[in-house]
Amino acid sequence: MKRVAIFISGGGSNMVTLAESMTGDHPARPVLVLSNNEDAGGLKKAAAMGIPTAVVDHRPFKGDRPGFEAALQAELDKAQPDILCLAGFMRVLTAGFVEPWKGRMLNIHPSLLPKYRGLHTHARALEAGDTEHGCTVHEVTPELDDGPLLGQARVPVLTGDTPDSLAARVLEMEHRLYPAVLRRFAAGDKTPVVLP
Repeated sequence: MKRVAIFISGGGSNMVTLAESMTGDHPARPVLVLSNNEDAGGLKKAAAMGIPTAVVDHRPFKGDRPGFEAALQAELDKAQPDILCLAGFMRVLTAGFVEPWKGRMLNIHPSLLPKYRGLHTHARALEAGDTEHGCTVHEVTPELDDGPLLGQARVPVLTGDTPDSLAARVLEMEHRLYPAVLRRFAAGDKTPVVLP
C-alpha cells in the first residue's frame, strides 16, 4: 500500500476527492495533508476525514526557501509518504526539494500543458480565443508546470464564458482526472489518463 502526502494552500477540493478515492482496492492511502497556510480550509476537511495534518507557514522563512523546504521535509520524514500530490499548493518548490522526490511527486495544473504554465490560466485561454481548455496532471520537475504528462481532461470553451465560469467547469474535470491518475500511478502505471 502506497502512502500519500497531499500539499494544499486553500480549500482543498482536489485533496478531498483524492482522499475519498483512496479506499477499498485502491493501491494507496492518505497519510498527511500539509499546508503552508494555517487558515487553509482544507486542513479542517482533512481532519474531519481522519487524515493527519501539518502546517509549515512560509512567511517566517521570507527569502529562505531552503529553510522552508527543510521544514516541509521534516514533516514528510515523520509521515514517511511514498508519493506526494500537490493539490493547489501555491508555493514554487526548488530543485533541492524536488529532485529527491523525482518520479514520486504529482501536480495538477488548470490548463492543457504545455499551454499556460503559471497563473491566470483561464483568463489566458479566453484571451487567446481557445475553443477548448482543461487540466493536466504531471510529474513534478524543477521547471514550473513541466514534467512528464500523466493525464489530461478537456472542456469546451463556451460563448460568454468568463474566467470564473470556465474555472468551475475545469475544476469538475480536475476532480475526475486527479483521482484516476493517482490510482494508476500508485499501481506503478504511468500510462497517461485521457478524459474527453
